[in-house]
Amino acid sequence: MIGSIKGFAQFISVERGFMLLMISIGATFLIGENVTWVQAIYLSVVAFCGWSAVDSINNICDADLDAKSDPSRSEYTRRLGRRGLYISILFSVLSVCLGVITRIPLVIVLILAGLLAGVLYSVSPFRLRQTLYKPLVNFSVGAVPVLITAAFFNIFSVEVWVLMLLIGATTAVNSLWEDLADYSSDLSTHSRTMLIVLGLKRGLLATVVLGYCLVPLMVLVGTLFHLNLLYYLVLAALTAYMSLRLILERSVLFEHSEGKTEPLLNLGTLFARDFVIMAIIQTTNLMLSGYLRYYSPLH
Repeated sequence: MIGSIKGFAQFISVERGFMLLMISIGATFLIGENVTWVQAIYLSVVAFCGWSAVDSINNICDADLDAKSDPSRSEYTRRLGRRGLYISILFSVLSVCLGVITRIPLVIVLILAGLLAGVLYSVSPFRLRQTLYKPLVNFSVGAVPVLITAAFFNIFSVEVWVLMLLIGATTAVNSLWEDLADYSSDLSTHSRTMLIVLGLKRGLLATVVLGYCLVPLMVLVGTLFHLNLLYYLVLAALTAYMSLRLILERSVLFEHSEGKTEPLLNLGTLFARDFVIMAIIQTTNLMLSGYLRYYSPLH
């Protein structure tokens, strides 16, 4: 029973679905301002269902590749067989139906655009996940939920566009961190991801730099939306944690020779896991800060 629950959670990538759920709730409170939890949860479920559909499609198409990078996920996907496709269709239909209920045409169009991006990302002959365009498609994964929220409230201010840019960039960079864990399988299938094109060491360094580039954007979002001190404290703690990790692993990251890739692969996998956890913490931080902006006991 526990194994089935864990396998299903991996199949729909529940941790990233949770991240988008938090993003949508936070975006709802930031964009819609004085809104209810019912509206926030409704829009977050739309995003969660859409992401679950997209990620399950990807896991079906990636079953062979995951046999190397994530054997347990691959095994569960294979056991599902046709049921995996039905699950993906179910989440797609749920997401679209929830959009139709709003009776807002732009919301429906954005949901369909997000699902289309998922198909282009995973399904042959497009298979953009194996190309340099992968971060651009992942950008849409984060940007679409924010745009759905903006369309729901019909608010497209400068603040909203900056928030969309931040969330889109975060999911794009997150995809590069995931490439670190998938490096061996991507290399064996002759993929043309950024990490493969640049090489493992340069790609790892570029990914670290791009991760740090998100920090000024996060500060800008906090400034534009007048978020509280908690938001900045959590952001500072996460930045300090990542910096400490880099300092401790500097010998592998900066001095390792190109001839031996095993330590770099292990470090990349470690950083990839760290970034997912940090992204979940920061999106939860954004959600709480957005809520407290209007519902703090001090107000």
